[in-house]
Amino acid sequence: MWGSSSRRTAVVQAVSAARPSVVNIHGRKVVPAERDQQGIGDLGHQVNGMGTGVVIDERGYVITNYHVVEGVPRIRVTMADGTTGVATLVAHDPTTDLAIIKIPADSGFSVIRIGTSADLMPGETVIAVGNAYGYEHTVTTGIISALHRSVQVSDFQKYGNLIQTDASINPGNSGGPLLNIDGDMIGINVAVRVGAQGIGFALPVDEAMEVAAGLMSADNLGRVSHGIVGKTVYEPEGSHVVVEKTLADSPAEKAGLVAGDTLLAAADRPIQRLIDLERAMIGRAVGEEVELQIDRGGKQTTTSLVLGEPLGTRTTSTNRVWEDLGLKLADIPSNVFRSYRSRYRGGLKVLSVRPDSPAAEQGIRRGDVLVGMHKWETISEDNVLFILSCAEFKATQPFKFYILRNGETLYGNMRVACAE
Repeated sequence: MWGSSSRRTAVVQAVSAARPSVVNIHGRKVVPAERDQQGIGDLGHQVNGMGTGVVIDERGYVITNYHVVEGVPRIRVTMADGTTGVATLVAHDPTTDLAIIKIPADSGFSVIRIGTSADLMPGETVIAVGNAYGYEHTVTTGIISALHRSVQVSDFQKYGNLIQTDASINPGNSGGPLLNIDGDMIGINVAVRVGAQGIGFALPVDEAMEVAAGLMSADNLGRVSHGIVGKTVYEPEGSHVVVEKTLADSPAEKAGLVAGDTLLAAADRPIQRLIDLERAMIGRAVGEEVELQIDRGGKQTTTSLVLGEPLGTRTTSTNRVWEDLGLKLADIPSNVFRSYRSRYRGGLKVLSVRPDSPAAEQGIRRGDVLVGMHKWETISEDNVLFILSCAEFKATQPFKFYILRNGETLYGNMRVACAE
């Protein structure tokens, strides 16, 4: 073997273990031009984009920053061994600036070892790997400088609860892993403080993986539904997933799962985080039986869950909204809505946005509040169903919609999916 054992330090071993699961991302996109007061300007210009991603599933699912792939029609990725390919955008969450892309293959990718950000210590050694300034698989080291930082990086993007590090994080590192000395990913590099030296930031991995679980959920990927609502619990001895509830008349309810159950494995895949549950459902079909191993009150047992149709294909009123708009909505109690201090009488909270839907194309995000469509308010889901069924609305495409976000009323123009 090349190199003495004394040269194979903990850092070298950590990088060696993580490197095969880090991908470099390149692409070109059009940046809109700024216009003068008379509205005169050009059509924008193309810029080269670069960033980094991390493989989190052996079938080629990669997590990265959304701004790295936003508006990029051809997402080119390069693996550590030099293999190249074109990935597709699967899902994204602009609020956290995270996205999932898919490299075209069914298996064989090296998956990053995921650690936890629950026990991070200021002063501990960390390692950043990424496509810094286009120099692929650049490695830098440093320490954790601070935790729980809040950083405003633009008028439109603010991060909270970030890890601050003095490991060099440069343009192109975005979306890459921040590793601990054991080679576990403990963060996703997201931001550089402009004008500062030795100050970079990363999103804690525990938060990033919960977002990824939502982006890769069985319903979101449009394949199947399991009906489990769970949460990842982090403890000194490790993490596990606890069932918070099961959706009414769902496969989980029919399988006998109850709140408080701990999920141990699904189809022999160990479950330590919510994303492990969703990964276990990828590629499965409606009606397929999945064996779950659970712990209930200290006693281990097994049960079979028969996967159901995804949310968007069920013939319910709620799912008409999902099919036509790509939105999953929830009522907001009037006393809660008053805290928004809006001139509107009420609204509907956006719980989920279907990838590649009309709502996603318009930039509607989870957490937004839908307050109006065309000339009507949307106080309840019945209002939305009335609007979708109204002849005047059908004849008015695209239609104007209104949402509340961060205390502001925003609007845009959307065309329902069924509109010709």
